[in-house]
Amino acid sequence: MKKTLLVVQGPTGIGKSNLSIHLAKHFQTEIISADSRQLFKELSIGTAVPTPEELKQVPHHLIHSHSIFEDYNASRFETEAIGLINQLFNKLDVLVMTGGSMLYVDAVCKGIDFQPDVDPVIRKKLMLDLEEKGIEHLRFQLKQLDETYYQQVDLKNPKRLIRALEVCLMTGKPYSSFRTETTKKRPFRILKIGLNMDREQLYNRINQRVDHMMHTGLENEAKSIYPHKHLNSLNTVGYKELFAYFDEEISREKAIVLIKRNTRHYARKQLTWLRKDEAIHWFEPGQQTEIIDFIEKNLNP
Repeated sequence: MKKTLLVVQGPTGIGKSNLSIHLAKHFQTEIISADSRQLFKELSIGTAVPTPEELKQVPHHLIHSHSIFEDYNASRFETEAIGLINQLFNKLDVLVMTGGSMLYVDAVCKGIDFQPDVDPVIRKKLMLDLEEKGIEHLRFQLKQLDETYYQQVDLKNPKRLIRALEVCLMTGKPYSSFRTETTKKRPFRILKIGLNMDREQLYNRINQRVDHMMHTGLENEAKSIYPHKHLNSLNTVGYKELFAYFDEEISREKAIVLIKRNTRHYARKQLTWLRKDEAIHWFEPGQQTEIIDFIEKNLNP
């Protein structure tokens, strides 16, 4: 049997963790998280980290492995995840990887271009520019420094703008010059499973999950990291809305409404991204038997 990485994908709240645990138990293997926020040990409730009981059922990797104070990106994740995968394949034939961070999944499946380390002084200056001069100032600056990437980037996403500007200012070269977008060949097979369901049903699940998070202590978790709200790692749905509530910009009720709305928007964005990947085989969350049958047929074609 060729070494195979099973990749479980889908929008937030659809049940990727549950399916991954089911698959890992069936194939007697381990799980690698490809979630850009679950790897931070200070975050649990708002990132929907598997429960202690779930973590005991199957070995998990890259969960609570780093700190919000570390500079972490998809390039670093690729290096760590590939090293871990190669190590685990020494004793296992099948591995499961799951997570809602599409860029992190792509970093493992396709590879990611080299990204220079961040200069904290430049990042702080750009964050200050965003706060004082607004996002339009960042757009103008990027247009001057890298017209090519300016035409490609989501101009409403300040994180993407700041990252590109950091590289431009640190290296003196356009950010686009580092983006070759060449797919790397991996020494293992990749089989992708996608989960989807009726949109209204998914949205109801998301709303219920946010209510559950609030009930189980999301507000207190957000308070514990509130002094560090400026960190890029905390510019995350579920926390930034509560930070606005703590700053008395909105009410608690409004914060909850916004968390639900922004999570639904994120789920829609995830599905838009995933539908472009023709390698994904789509199922509904309840089709666990069908998914296992499909995988087993493809493991031994």
